[in-house]
Amino acid sequence: MRILVSGAGVAGPVLAYWLHRHGFRVTVVERAPSPRKTGGHAVDLFRPAVNISEKMGVLPRVEERATGTRRMTVYQEGARRPVRVDLSEIFQATSDRHVEIMRDDLSAIYYDATRRDVAYVFDDSITAIAPDGEVRFEHAAPRRFDLVVGADGLHSNVRRLVFGDPSRFSASTGAYFGVLTLPHASGLDGELHMHVGVGRTAGTYGVRHRGDARALLLFRSERELGHHHDDVPGQKELLRGAFAGMHPEVDRWLDELDRTPAFYFDSITQLRMDTWSRGRVTLVGDAGYCPGPVVGGSTSLAVVGAYVLAGELARAGGDHERAFPAYERAMAEHVRGSRAAALSAAKTLIPTSRLGVRGLAHGARLVSALPAGAGRALLRLTTKSARLHDSMTVDDYLPSPAAS
Repeated sequence: MRILVSGAGVAGPVLAYWLHRHGFRVTVVERAPSPRKTGGHAVDLFRPAVNISEKMGVLPRVEERATGTRRMTVYQEGARRPVRVDLSEIFQATSDRHVEIMRDDLSAIYYDATRRDVAYVFDDSITAIAPDGEVRFEHAAPRRFDLVVGADGLHSNVRRLVFGDPSRFSASTGAYFGVLTLPHASGLDGELHMHVGVGRTAGTYGVRHRGDARALLLFRSERELGHHHDDVPGQKELLRGAFAGMHPEVDRWLDELDRTPAFYFDSITQLRMDTWSRGRVTLVGDAGYCPGPVVGGSTSLAVVGAYVLAGELARAGGDHERAFPAYERAMAEHVRGSRAAALSAAKTLIPTSRLGVRGLAHGARLVSALPAGAGRALLRLTTKSARLHDSMTVDDYLPSPAAS
């Protein structure tokens, strides 16, 4: 059975790995000319995704590439003294198994685990998908596949082709974020510096194995910004306007916007679809159920979703009419929980009041100072997202031969 996967980010290679293990023939098409090497931004793998990575045999590489962030210093806008936080205690309170890693490092690890067994086609994209499985490409000749999976992110091309106008499924949180690479990481070994104000939060952290740093800028807007995801100069101007005068350190980060070798900007948007499948096509990860970039644990959700989709296809012997509904049932509760957690996390990370600013700083310090059990109890009382991603339960899909 031939399956085409669109997207070689995180969900695509994980799905390809497990589909191959279950006996399916897999092709992955990716519009980028090669696997991305810029590093991206830091993402979190929580217990279920860590367990799946361990089953894939890549966990040692994942842990080797962890960012190593252990401490946080929070500067409240207008306050004189910073608040210092032990992040290792917070991680222990929120997750039994947790790894923070740069997104593109994680993608490269999953790609390396599959590239010998899976056909990858870079620098190409899908232009049409027929009901009978014939797929047309921008460059390659048309081919017929039994199934097609969109694993191509929040701005999924597959979703647009099959489900139509993407705006019908998007729900804005009113928040936006930008990520840029900074040239030097001196003084940031294992530390996150955060500046928090009403409606805006800026942070920077070092990446120990890269020798550079990332700045993450999050802000709210009362009106929906009419930015286009390809208008990079316009996006940079939005960030300059949102963070002007926040702090001299933040001003220095903004000065790097025109020199940064890697930049990304987007809205923190949720996808809300009644179904992720239509005919021979389904969606996985952010392409189908993005809970909100940066705030919703979307990377762990994508890893779990890819594993579940491959497992349900194997369990159904490749019969998508049985497998796709089973996949959606298995993931529905996880997706709903992640959406709610993302909205809660966005409100916490980008406070809407001075009280929220103080609560973020001093709440983090309190949790880090408490024993793990007490810290977990406090997090359960104060946030919907506490331990949510650790609590996702996943069937153990044992690899077995599938129809070819």
